[in-house]
Amino acid sequence: MKLAYYITAHGYGHAARSCDILRALHEQSPETPIYVIADLPEDFFTTRLPSGSWRFRRAQFDIGMVQLDSIRVDVPATLKKCEELLVHTPKLLEEEKRFLVQNKISAVVCDIPAIPLRAAHACGIPAIAAGNFAWDWIYEEFLPDNSAWQPVVDHFRTGYSESDLLLRYPFAEPMAAFPNHIDIGVPARAGKNRRSELARMSGADSRKRWVLLSFTTLDWDDAALHRVRALNEWEFFTVEPLGWHGPNFHAIDRRKISYSDVLASCDVVLTKPGFGVLSECAVNDKPMIYVERTAFREYPILEAAVKRYFRNVHLPAEKLYCGDLRAALEAIENAWAPNEHIVSGGDLHAAHLILERSR
Repeated sequence: MKLAYYITAHGYGHAARSCDILRALHEQSPETPIYVIADLPEDFFTTRLPSGSWRFRRAQFDIGMVQLDSIRVDVPATLKKCEELLVHTPKLLEEEKRFLVQNKISAVVCDIPAIPLRAAHACGIPAIAAGNFAWDWIYEEFLPDNSAWQPVVDHFRTGYSESDLLLRYPFAEPMAAFPNHIDIGVPARAGKNRRSELARMSGADSRKRWVLLSFTTLDWDDAALHRVRALNEWEFFTVEPLGWHGPNFHAIDRRKISYSDVLASCDVVLTKPGFGVLSECAVNDKPMIYVERTAFREYPILEAAVKRYFRNVHLPAEKLYCGDLRAALEAIENAWAPNEHIVSGGDLHAAHLILERSR
């Protein structure tokens, strides 16, 4: 038995949750070879997956959203790249069919490009998707303003319709393009609190409140950085490559301490709502200061989840970009604690279902 696990080109969150399931697959079937296929740096997976359990192949089968930064997206640039994808789809589809046959792949899992699902369907092997939203639904929002999006929506909707099973995470849109689905919990597992080790490594004061700035990029100018450096009651952590110089800024190398362990060691997370960070905050019981996202249809669903399941404070984006964090940092200390909890264990559940359909 061999598996091929395809990951969208849209950011690191999809890859992080895919790694949760890949680890669970290795635990349940350590002898099963798995090809991890993504357009991300290989060392991202090296730091998260057990050695010897996977083989990496760099390739891209979708676009996601072109990001101006961690919060803002470029819709016209996204459309241009999607149209280029459609031109190359026939070639990509034929190449992937050959890859599946030549490597005797038993099943395909996608989070959540469509082309590999079509290739698996054409080869007669299980085509399994995993996600909480699909790109046809995301792009459909842009149709009223530009009909050029219709072929893009159709491309993804057709591919998704050829899947055998969708593993649907929490915080999901209906995902109606998929003919069959099973709901699972969040796949994340709690990290390890390594506060003492982080304090020694970074020089951070463990008696102060620690804040994880959970962004891939964040465009702070000198004035914004000056305001944040003045917040000397707090220590601010990032995971490299994001980082700045200053007495209360600490950039952590994920190869030494994982993102999950950094998050577990901090007191509060400042972030944009995304599936990955919501999952991590849920399993580590962390409060969240969140910033709104623009031109991303998933945002209202994720914001509703933040308000339902987490101690939270909303920080307007304009305040984030100018470094005006004090009021939010003080407010989160007294934020209301909800009574509802998110179901976890999705990694083990997903791994069981994937292996069951691959044999």
